[in-house]
Amino acid sequence: MTDKDANDIKIKLTKTEKPEPPKEEKVETKHSVKLDGKEINYTVNVGTMLIKEKEEKKLPQSKATMFYIAYTLDNVADDRKRPITFSFNGGPGSSSVWLHLGVLGPRRVIAEDNGRPLQPPYQLVSNEYSLLDVTDLVFIDPVSTGYSRAVTGEKETRFHEYKKDIESVGEFIRLFTSRFKRWNSPKFLVGESYGTTRAAGLAGHLHAELGMFLNGVMLISSILNFQTGRFTPGNDLPNILFLPTYTATAWYHKKLPEDLQGDLLKTLEEVKEFALNDYASALMKGDQLSPEDEKRIISQLTRFTGLTSQYVQGANLRINIHRFAKELLRKEHRTVGRLDSRFKGIDRDDTGAEVEFDPSYAVIQGPYTATLNDYVRRDLQFESDLPYEILSPIYKTWKYEDYQNQYLNVGETLRQAMSMNPFLKVFIGNGYFDLATPFYATEYTFNHLELDASLRKNIQMEYYEAGHMMYLHPASLQKLRIDLVNFIQEALPQ
Repeated sequence: MTDKDANDIKIKLTKTEKPEPPKEEKVETKHSVKLDGKEINYTVNVGTMLIKEKEEKKLPQSKATMFYIAYTLDNVADDRKRPITFSFNGGPGSSSVWLHLGVLGPRRVIAEDNGRPLQPPYQLVSNEYSLLDVTDLVFIDPVSTGYSRAVTGEKETRFHEYKKDIESVGEFIRLFTSRFKRWNSPKFLVGESYGTTRAAGLAGHLHAELGMFLNGVMLISSILNFQTGRFTPGNDLPNILFLPTYTATAWYHKKLPEDLQGDLLKTLEEVKEFALNDYASALMKGDQLSPEDEKRIISQLTRFTGLTSQYVQGANLRINIHRFAKELLRKEHRTVGRLDSRFKGIDRDDTGAEVEFDPSYAVIQGPYTATLNDYVRRDLQFESDLPYEILSPIYKTWKYEDYQNQYLNVGETLRQAMSMNPFLKVFIGNGYFDLATPFYATEYTFNHLELDASLRKNIQMEYYEAGHMMYLHPASLQKLRIDLVNFIQEALPQ
Protein backbone atom coordinates (compact mmCIF):
# COMPACT_ATOMS: atom_id res chain seq x y z
CA MET A 1 0.00 0.00 0.00
CA THR A 2 1.37 3.37 -0.95
CA ASP A 3 1.48 6.40 1.30
CA LYS A 4 -1.19 8.00 -0.91
CA ASP A 5 -3.56 5.02 -0.41
CA ALA A 6 -3.07 5.17 3.36
CA ASN A 7 -3.82 8.88 3.39
CA ASP A 8 -6.99 8.34 1.30
CA ILE A 9 -8.25 5.70 3.78
CA LYS A 10 -7.48 8.02 6.71
CA ILE A 11 -9.43 10.87 5.10
CA LYS A 12 -12.45 8.61 4.43
CA LEU A 13 -12.47 7.36 8.03
CA THR A 14 -12.28 10.92 9.32
CA LYS A 15 -15.22 11.98 7.18
CA THR A 16 -17.43 9.11 8.38
CA GLU A 17 -16.59 9.47 12.06
CA LYS A 18 -19.55 10.70 14.11
CA PRO A 19 -18.98 13.47 16.64
CA GLU A 20 -18.94 12.34 20.25
CA PRO A 21 -22.47 12.73 21.70
CA PRO A 22 -22.80 15.67 24.08
CA LYS A 23 -22.58 14.89 27.78
CA GLU A 24 -23.91 16.51 30.89
CA GLU A 25 -21.51 17.56 33.62
CA LYS A 26 -22.04 18.24 37.32
CA VAL A 27 -19.76 19.13 40.23
CA GLU A 28 -20.96 19.43 43.83
CA THR A 29 -19.19 21.36 46.59
CA LYS A 30 -20.01 22.41 50.17
CA HIS A 31 -19.67 25.94 51.60
CA SER A 32 -20.84 28.30 54.34
CA VAL A 33 -21.56 32.03 54.69
CA LYS A 34 -22.77 34.40 57.40
CA LEU A 35 -26.09 36.09 56.59
CA ASP A 36 -28.05 38.36 58.89
CA GLY A 37 -25.68 37.46 61.71
CA LYS A 38 -26.14 33.70 61.28
CA GLU A 39 -23.76 31.15 59.75
CA ILE A 40 -25.49 28.98 57.15
CA ASN A 41 -24.25 25.91 55.26
CA TYR A 42 -25.09 25.34 51.62
CA THR A 43 -24.39 23.09 48.65
CA VAL A 44 -23.42 24.30 45.18
CA ASN A 45 -24.16 22.24 42.07
CA VAL A 46 -22.38 23.49 38.95
CA GLY A 47 -22.79 21.90 35.56
CA THR A 48 -24.54 21.61 32.24
CA MET A 49 -27.90 20.18 31.23
CA LEU A 50 -28.79 18.90 27.78
CA ILE A 51 -31.72 20.75 26.27
CA LYS A 52 -33.68 18.50 23.92
CA GLU A 53 -36.43 19.14 21.40
CA LYS A 54 -38.99 16.84 19.84
CA GLU A 55 -38.63 16.27 16.11
CA GLU A 56 -41.26 14.82 13.81
CA LYS A 57 -41.25 11.00 13.94
CA LYS A 58 -38.07 11.03 16.07
CA LEU A 59 -37.16 10.83 19.71
CA PRO A 60 -36.22 14.16 21.35
CA GLN A 61 -32.82 15.30 20.10
CA SER A 62 -30.13 17.17 22.06
CA LYS A 63 -29.86 20.74 20.78
CA ALA A 64 -27.79 22.58 23.38
CA THR A 65 -26.00 22.30 26.71
CA MET A 66 -27.02 24.93 29.25
CA PHE A 67 -24.68 25.94 32.07
CA TYR A 68 -25.97 26.66 35.56
CA ILE A 69 -24.81 27.33 39.11
CA ALA A 70 -27.30 26.25 41.78
CA TYR A 71 -27.17 27.07 45.50
CA THR A 72 -29.29 25.08 47.97
CA LEU A 73 -29.47 25.50 51.73
CA ASP A 74 -28.39 22.45 53.74
CA ASN A 75 -30.43 20.72 56.46
CA VAL A 76 -33.84 21.81 55.15
CA ALA A 77 -36.53 19.65 56.71
CA ASP A 78 -39.04 20.02 53.86
CA ASP A 79 -37.89 21.63 50.62
CA ARG A 80 -41.53 21.82 49.50
CA LYS A 81 -41.75 24.84 51.78
CA ARG A 82 -38.39 26.24 50.73
CA PRO A 83 -38.57 28.83 47.90
CA ILE A 84 -36.41 28.43 44.79
CA THR A 85 -35.50 31.34 42.49
CA PHE A 86 -34.30 31.06 38.89
CA SER A 87 -32.10 33.98 37.86
CA PHE A 88 -30.73 35.34 34.58
CA ASN A 89 -29.51 38.61 33.13
CA GLY A 90 -30.24 40.26 29.81
CA GLY A 91 -28.41 41.58 26.79
CA PRO A 92 -29.73 39.57 25.03
CA GLY A 93 -26.36 37.85 25.13
CA SER A 94 -25.46 38.38 28.78
CA SER A 95 -24.50 35.62 31.18
CA SER A 96 -26.04 35.51 34.65
CA VAL A 97 -22.88 36.92 36.28
CA TRP A 98 -24.24 40.35 37.20
CA LEU A 99 -27.13 39.37 39.49
CA HIS A 100 -25.10 36.37 40.66
CA LEU A 101 -21.98 38.19 41.87
CA GLY A 102 -23.60 41.58 42.33
CA VAL A 103 -26.46 40.95 44.74
CA LEU A 104 -28.06 37.49 44.95
CA GLY A 105 -25.32 34.91 45.43
CA PRO A 106 -23.30 34.24 48.59
CA ARG A 107 -20.21 35.82 47.06
CA ARG A 108 -20.02 39.32 45.54
CA VAL A 109 -17.59 41.52 43.67
CA ILE A 110 -16.08 44.52 45.39
CA ALA A 111 -16.73 47.39 42.97
CA GLU A 112 -16.12 51.13 43.18
CA ASP A 113 -19.19 53.33 43.45
CA ASN A 114 -17.44 56.58 42.56
CA GLY A 115 -17.15 55.85 38.85
CA ARG A 116 -13.43 55.11 38.87
CA PRO A 117 -12.20 51.74 37.58
CA LEU A 118 -10.59 49.35 40.02
CA GLN A 119 -7.01 48.22 39.55
CA PRO A 120 -6.59 44.45 39.11
CA PRO A 121 -6.43 41.98 40.76
CA TYR A 122 -10.05 42.12 41.95
CA GLN A 123 -11.76 40.93 45.12
CA LEU A 124 -14.61 38.48 45.65
CA VAL A 125 -15.93 38.55 49.23
CA SER A 126 -18.71 36.98 51.27
CA ASN A 127 -21.99 38.67 50.39
CA GLU A 128 -23.90 39.69 53.49
CA TYR A 129 -26.75 40.86 51.21
CA SER A 130 -27.34 37.48 49.53
CA LEU A 131 -30.85 36.03 49.38
CA LEU A 132 -29.68 32.49 50.09
CA ASP A 133 -31.09 32.59 53.61
CA VAL A 134 -34.63 33.03 52.22
CA THR A 135 -34.52 31.18 48.88
CA ASP A 136 -32.44 28.63 46.99
CA LEU A 137 -30.86 30.17 43.89
CA VAL A 138 -30.29 28.85 40.36
CA PHE A 139 -28.30 31.00 37.92
CA ILE A 140 -28.95 30.15 34.28
CA ASP A 141 -26.81 31.06 31.28
CA PRO A 142 -28.89 31.01 28.05
CA VAL A 143 -27.36 29.48 24.92
CA SER A 144 -24.25 31.34 23.67
CA THR A 145 -23.64 32.93 27.09
CA GLY A 146 -21.43 31.66 29.90
CA TYR A 147 -20.48 28.07 29.06
CA SER A 148 -23.81 27.33 27.33
CA ARG A 149 -23.50 26.25 23.72
CA ALA A 150 -25.45 24.62 20.90
CA VAL A 151 -24.34 21.00 20.38
CA THR A 152 -22.17 20.05 17.42
CA GLY A 153 -24.18 20.23 14.22
CA GLU A 154 -26.72 22.74 15.53
CA LYS A 155 -26.63 26.42 14.66
CA GLU A 156 -26.34 28.67 17.69
CA THR A 157 -28.25 31.39 15.87
CA ARG A 158 -31.46 29.36 16.08
CA PHE A 159 -31.49 30.17 19.82
CA HIS A 160 -30.93 33.89 19.22
CA GLU A 161 -34.61 34.68 18.97
CA TYR A 162 -37.21 35.78 21.52
CA LYS A 163 -39.47 32.74 21.33
CA LYS A 164 -36.71 30.10 21.10
CA ASP A 165 -34.92 31.71 24.03
CA ILE A 166 -38.09 31.45 26.15
CA GLU A 167 -38.60 27.82 25.14
CA SER A 168 -35.01 26.73 25.86
CA VAL A 169 -34.77 28.47 29.25
CA GLY A 170 -38.25 27.17 30.08
CA GLU A 171 -37.12 23.63 29.23
CA PHE A 172 -34.11 24.04 31.53
CA ILE A 173 -36.36 25.17 34.38
CA ARG A 174 -38.65 22.18 33.81
CA LEU A 175 -35.71 19.75 33.82
CA PHE A 176 -34.11 21.27 36.90
CA THR A 177 -37.41 21.35 38.79
CA SER A 178 -38.03 17.69 37.98
CA ARG A 179 -34.54 16.36 38.70
CA PHE A 180 -34.15 18.23 41.97
CA LYS A 181 -37.73 17.42 43.06
CA ARG A 182 -38.87 21.04 43.37
CA TRP A 183 -42.20 20.97 41.56
CA ASN A 184 -44.12 21.76 44.72
CA SER A 185 -41.70 24.34 46.10
CA PRO A 186 -42.63 28.05 45.94
CA LYS A 187 -41.02 29.31 42.72
CA PHE A 188 -39.73 32.73 41.67
CA LEU A 189 -38.04 34.25 38.64
CA VAL A 190 -35.66 37.20 38.75
CA GLY A 191 -34.33 38.93 35.65
CA GLU A 192 -32.42 42.09 34.88
CA SER A 193 -32.70 44.28 31.74
CA TYR A 194 -33.61 41.99 28.79
CA GLY A 195 -33.83 39.37 31.53
CA THR A 196 -37.06 41.11 32.57
CA THR A 197 -38.34 40.56 29.02
CA ARG A 198 -37.40 36.91 29.40
CA ALA A 199 -38.96 36.68 32.88
CA ALA A 200 -42.30 38.08 31.74
CA GLY A 201 -42.27 35.79 28.69
CA LEU A 202 -41.41 32.81 30.87
CA ALA A 203 -44.21 33.59 33.31
CA GLY A 204 -46.65 33.17 30.44
CA HIS A 205 -44.84 30.16 28.95
CA LEU A 206 -44.47 28.25 32.22
CA HIS A 207 -48.09 28.87 33.16
CA ALA A 208 -49.68 28.13 29.79
CA GLU A 209 -47.39 25.41 28.39
CA LEU A 210 -46.12 23.58 31.48
CA GLY A 211 -48.76 24.30 34.11
CA MET A 212 -45.96 25.62 36.35
CA PHE A 213 -47.49 28.47 38.33
CA LEU A 214 -45.13 30.92 40.00
CA ASN A 215 -45.33 32.75 43.30
CA GLY A 216 -43.42 35.80 42.14
CA VAL A 217 -41.46 37.54 39.41
CA MET A 218 -38.73 40.06 40.29
CA LEU A 219 -37.84 42.56 37.57
CA ILE A 220 -34.63 44.56 37.96
CA SER A 221 -34.33 47.49 35.52
CA SER A 222 -37.21 46.56 33.26
CA ILE A 223 -38.03 46.70 29.60
CA LEU A 224 -41.28 44.94 28.71
CA ASN A 225 -42.72 47.25 26.04
CA PHE A 226 -40.01 47.92 23.44
CA GLN A 227 -41.84 50.91 22.03
CA THR A 228 -40.77 52.80 25.16
CA GLY A 229 -37.08 52.42 24.31
CA ARG A 230 -36.74 52.64 20.53
CA PHE A 231 -35.65 56.07 19.29
CA THR A 232 -36.98 55.86 15.75
CA PRO A 233 -38.57 58.58 13.57
CA GLY A 234 -42.29 58.70 14.24
CA ASN A 235 -42.07 57.17 17.71
CA ASP A 236 -42.06 60.05 20.20
CA LEU A 237 -42.72 57.91 23.27
CA PRO A 238 -39.04 57.47 24.31
CA ASN A 239 -38.45 61.23 24.13
CA ILE A 240 -41.14 61.70 26.77
CA LEU A 241 -40.23 58.73 28.96
CA PHE A 242 -36.44 59.28 29.05
CA LEU A 243 -36.77 62.94 30.06
CA PRO A 244 -36.97 62.41 33.87
CA THR A 245 -33.77 60.33 33.75
CA TYR A 246 -32.05 63.08 31.77
CA THR A 247 -33.08 65.41 34.59
CA ALA A 248 -31.80 63.03 37.27
CA THR A 249 -28.49 62.76 35.41
CA ALA A 250 -28.14 66.52 35.07
CA TRP A 251 -29.03 66.84 38.77
CA TYR A 252 -26.29 64.40 39.75
CA HIS A 253 -23.68 66.28 37.69
CA LYS A 254 -24.97 69.65 39.00
CA LYS A 255 -26.09 70.98 35.61
CA LEU A 256 -29.59 72.08 36.60
CA PRO A 257 -30.69 75.59 37.69
CA GLU A 258 -30.21 76.21 41.41
CA ASP A 259 -33.90 75.84 42.26
CA LEU A 260 -33.90 72.28 40.83
CA GLN A 261 -30.65 71.14 42.48
CA GLY A 262 -32.19 70.56 45.92
CA ASP A 263 -34.62 67.68 46.43
CA LEU A 264 -34.22 65.17 43.58
CA LEU A 265 -37.63 63.56 44.07
CA LYS A 266 -39.39 66.94 44.08
CA THR A 267 -37.58 67.90 40.88
CA LEU A 268 -38.53 64.61 39.23
CA GLU A 269 -42.20 65.13 40.06
CA GLU A 270 -42.04 68.54 38.34
CA VAL A 271 -40.39 67.16 35.19
CA LYS A 272 -42.80 64.20 35.02
CA GLU A 273 -45.73 66.63 35.10
CA PHE A 274 -44.17 68.60 32.25
CA ALA A 275 -43.36 65.45 30.24
CA LEU A 276 -46.87 64.03 30.58
CA ASN A 277 -48.65 67.26 29.65
CA ASP A 278 -46.93 70.15 27.86
CA TYR A 279 -44.10 68.14 26.31
CA ALA A 280 -46.26 65.23 25.15
CA SER A 281 -48.77 67.67 23.66
CA ALA A 282 -46.03 69.59 21.85
CA LEU A 283 -44.60 66.46 20.28
CA MET A 284 -48.07 65.33 19.21
CA LYS A 285 -48.56 68.62 17.35
CA GLY A 286 -45.34 68.16 15.44
CA ASP A 287 -44.85 70.82 12.75
CA GLN A 288 -48.16 72.41 13.78
CA LEU A 289 -46.58 73.60 17.04
CA SER A 290 -46.67 77.41 17.11
CA PRO A 291 -43.38 79.38 17.33
CA GLU A 292 -44.44 80.75 20.70
CA ASP A 293 -45.15 77.29 22.12
CA GLU A 294 -41.94 75.91 20.61
CA LYS A 295 -39.92 78.63 22.34
CA ARG A 296 -41.63 77.83 25.65
CA ILE A 297 -40.98 74.07 25.31
CA ILE A 298 -37.32 74.68 24.41
CA SER A 299 -36.93 76.83 27.52
CA GLN A 300 -38.38 74.08 29.72
CA LEU A 301 -36.32 71.32 28.11
CA THR A 302 -33.18 73.40 28.59
CA ARG A 303 -34.12 73.90 32.23
CA PHE A 304 -34.76 70.19 32.85
CA THR A 305 -31.82 68.68 30.92
CA GLY A 306 -28.84 70.99 31.40
CA LEU A 307 -28.45 71.19 27.61
CA THR A 308 -28.29 74.45 25.64
CA SER A 309 -31.36 75.90 23.94
CA GLN A 310 -29.45 75.78 20.63
CA TYR A 311 -28.94 72.02 21.01
CA VAL A 312 -32.55 71.36 21.98
CA GLN A 313 -33.85 73.40 19.07
CA GLY A 314 -31.45 71.72 16.65
CA ALA A 315 -32.70 68.32 17.85
CA ASN A 316 -36.29 69.30 17.05
CA LEU A 317 -37.16 68.99 20.75
CA ARG A 318 -36.28 65.27 20.59
CA ILE A 319 -33.24 64.21 22.63
CA ASN A 320 -31.74 60.82 21.76
CA ILE A 321 -30.21 59.00 24.73
CA HIS A 322 -26.87 58.30 23.01
CA ARG A 323 -26.52 61.95 22.02
CA PHE A 324 -27.49 63.15 25.49
CA ALA A 325 -24.72 60.98 26.99
CA LYS A 326 -22.23 62.80 24.76
CA GLU A 327 -23.65 66.31 24.98
CA LEU A 328 -24.28 66.90 28.71
CA LEU A 329 -20.59 67.13 29.74
CA ARG A 330 -19.09 67.93 26.33
CA LYS A 331 -17.51 71.18 27.59
CA GLU A 332 -15.74 69.20 30.31
CA HIS A 333 -14.44 66.66 27.75
CA ARG A 334 -16.44 63.92 29.44
CA THR A 335 -19.36 61.60 28.64
CA VAL A 336 -21.91 59.93 30.94
CA GLY A 337 -22.76 56.25 31.21
CA ARG A 338 -25.77 54.51 29.73
CA LEU A 339 -26.13 51.77 32.35
CA ASP A 340 -25.37 54.27 35.10
CA SER A 341 -25.26 57.95 34.21
CA ARG A 342 -23.34 58.85 37.38
CA PHE A 343 -20.21 57.40 35.75
CA LYS A 344 -18.02 59.53 33.46
CA GLY A 345 -16.04 58.50 30.39
CA ILE A 346 -13.39 60.04 28.12
CA ASP A 347 -13.67 59.93 24.33
CA ARG A 348 -10.82 60.61 21.90
CA ASP A 349 -12.36 63.95 20.96
CA ASP A 350 -15.45 66.02 21.62
CA THR A 351 -16.73 66.35 18.05
CA GLY A 352 -18.74 63.14 17.78
CA ALA A 353 -22.52 62.99 18.03
CA GLU A 354 -22.47 59.86 20.23
CA VAL A 355 -20.18 58.30 22.85
CA GLU A 356 -17.41 55.85 21.93
CA PHE A 357 -18.19 53.47 24.82
CA ASP A 358 -20.27 53.15 27.95
CA PRO A 359 -18.03 54.11 30.90
CA SER A 360 -20.39 52.48 33.39
CA TYR A 361 -19.92 49.10 31.66
CA ALA A 362 -16.16 49.58 31.34
CA VAL A 363 -15.88 49.97 35.13
CA ILE A 364 -17.55 46.61 35.89
CA GLN A 365 -16.49 44.44 32.93
CA GLY A 366 -13.01 43.60 34.23
CA PRO A 367 -13.87 42.86 37.89
CA TYR A 368 -16.86 40.65 37.10
CA THR A 369 -15.09 38.73 34.32
CA ALA A 370 -11.96 37.97 36.33
CA THR A 371 -13.70 37.01 39.57
CA LEU A 372 -16.26 34.76 37.86
CA ASN A 373 -13.61 32.81 35.95
CA ASP A 374 -11.50 32.40 39.08
CA TYR A 375 -14.46 31.52 41.33
CA VAL A 376 -15.87 28.79 39.07
CA ARG A 377 -12.55 26.91 38.82
CA ARG A 378 -10.99 27.64 42.21
CA ASP A 379 -13.97 27.51 44.60
CA LEU A 380 -16.62 25.59 42.66
CA GLN A 381 -14.12 23.20 41.00
CA PHE A 382 -15.80 23.26 37.59
CA GLU A 383 -13.31 23.15 34.75
CA SER A 384 -13.88 24.05 31.11
CA ASP A 385 -11.53 25.37 28.44
CA LEU A 386 -14.38 27.19 26.73
CA PRO A 387 -14.31 30.96 27.12
CA TYR A 388 -16.94 32.07 29.60
CA GLU A 389 -19.04 34.51 27.56
CA ILE A 390 -19.79 37.36 29.97
CA LEU A 391 -21.58 39.48 27.35
CA SER A 392 -21.82 38.18 23.80
CA PRO A 393 -22.71 40.70 21.02
CA ILE A 394 -25.62 38.55 19.80
CA TYR A 395 -28.01 41.37 20.75
CA LYS A 396 -27.01 43.00 17.46
CA THR A 397 -28.63 40.23 15.41
CA TRP A 398 -31.29 39.03 17.89
CA LYS A 399 -34.55 38.13 16.15
CA TYR A 400 -38.21 38.68 17.01
CA GLU A 401 -39.75 36.41 14.38
CA ASP A 402 -43.35 36.58 15.64
CA TYR A 403 -43.20 40.35 16.11
CA GLN A 404 -42.19 41.62 12.68
CA ASN A 405 -43.33 45.19 11.94
CA GLN A 406 -44.37 45.73 15.56
CA TYR A 407 -42.82 46.39 18.96
CA LEU A 408 -42.39 43.44 21.28
CA ASN A 409 -44.59 43.96 24.35
CA VAL A 410 -44.37 41.20 26.97
CA GLY A 411 -46.33 43.39 29.36
CA GLU A 412 -49.38 41.77 27.80
CA THR A 413 -47.89 38.31 28.47
CA LEU A 414 -47.36 39.25 32.10
CA ARG A 415 -50.93 40.57 32.38
CA GLN A 416 -52.28 37.27 31.11
CA ALA A 417 -50.09 35.30 33.54
CA MET A 418 -51.32 37.42 36.46
CA SER A 419 -54.91 36.92 35.32
CA MET A 420 -54.44 33.14 35.08
CA ASN A 421 -52.71 33.03 38.46
CA PRO A 422 -54.13 35.74 40.76
CA PHE A 423 -51.54 34.85 43.42
CA LEU A 424 -48.63 35.88 41.17
CA LYS A 425 -46.78 38.86 42.68
CA VAL A 426 -44.47 41.18 40.74
CA PHE A 427 -41.59 43.26 42.09
CA ILE A 428 -40.01 46.04 39.99
CA GLY A 429 -36.72 47.73 40.92
CA ASN A 430 -35.78 51.02 39.19
CA GLY A 431 -32.61 53.12 39.25
CA TYR A 432 -33.01 56.88 38.88
CA PHE A 433 -29.75 57.10 36.91
CA ASP A 434 -30.51 54.22 34.53
CA LEU A 435 -30.41 55.49 30.92
CA ALA A 436 -30.81 51.97 29.50
CA THR A 437 -34.24 51.19 30.99
CA PRO A 438 -35.55 54.47 32.49
CA PHE A 439 -37.89 54.33 35.46
CA TYR A 440 -40.57 56.52 33.84
CA ALA A 441 -40.77 54.12 30.89
CA THR A 442 -41.35 51.29 33.37
CA GLU A 443 -44.07 53.29 35.11
CA TYR A 444 -45.71 53.91 31.74
CA THR A 445 -45.61 50.20 30.88
CA PHE A 446 -47.25 49.10 34.12
CA ASN A 447 -49.80 51.92 33.95
CA HIS A 448 -50.86 50.54 30.56
CA LEU A 449 -51.14 46.82 31.36
CA GLU A 450 -54.94 47.18 31.59
CA LEU A 451 -54.67 44.86 34.57
CA ASP A 452 -57.87 44.17 36.49
CA ALA A 453 -58.16 46.45 39.52
CA SER A 454 -58.29 43.46 41.87
CA LEU A 455 -54.77 42.41 40.78
CA ARG A 456 -52.97 45.76 40.89
CA LYS A 457 -52.12 45.28 44.56
CA ASN A 458 -49.87 42.38 43.43
CA ILE A 459 -47.39 44.87 41.91
CA GLN A 460 -44.65 46.46 44.02
CA MET A 461 -42.49 49.25 42.55
CA GLU A 462 -39.27 50.43 44.28
CA TYR A 463 -36.67 53.09 43.41
CA TYR A 464 -32.94 53.50 44.05
CA GLU A 465 -30.50 56.41 43.75
CA ALA A 466 -28.29 54.40 41.42
CA GLY A 467 -28.29 53.08 37.86
CA HIS A 468 -29.22 49.96 35.89
CA MET A 469 -27.24 47.76 38.29
CA MET A 470 -28.32 49.53 41.45
CA TYR A 471 -26.44 47.01 43.59
CA LEU A 472 -23.17 48.76 42.63
CA HIS A 473 -24.25 51.52 45.02
CA PRO A 474 -23.77 50.34 48.66
CA ALA A 475 -26.87 52.05 50.10
CA SER A 476 -29.01 50.78 47.22
CA LEU A 477 -27.62 47.26 47.61
CA GLN A 478 -28.66 47.28 51.25
CA LYS A 479 -32.15 48.55 50.40
CA LEU A 480 -32.52 46.06 47.53
CA ARG A 481 -31.77 43.15 49.86
CA ILE A 482 -34.46 44.35 52.30
CA ASP A 483 -37.01 44.93 49.52
CA LEU A 484 -36.47 41.53 47.88
CA VAL A 485 -36.58 39.60 51.17
CA ASN A 486 -39.85 41.31 52.11
CA PHE A 487 -41.30 40.67 48.66
CA ILE A 488 -40.48 36.95 48.71
CA GLN A 489 -41.86 36.48 52.21
CA GLU A 490 -45.09 38.30 51.33
CA ALA A 491 -45.49 36.24 48.13
CA LEU A 492 -45.42 32.95 50.05
CA PRO A 493 -48.56 31.23 51.35
CA GLN A 494 -49.49 32.87 54.62
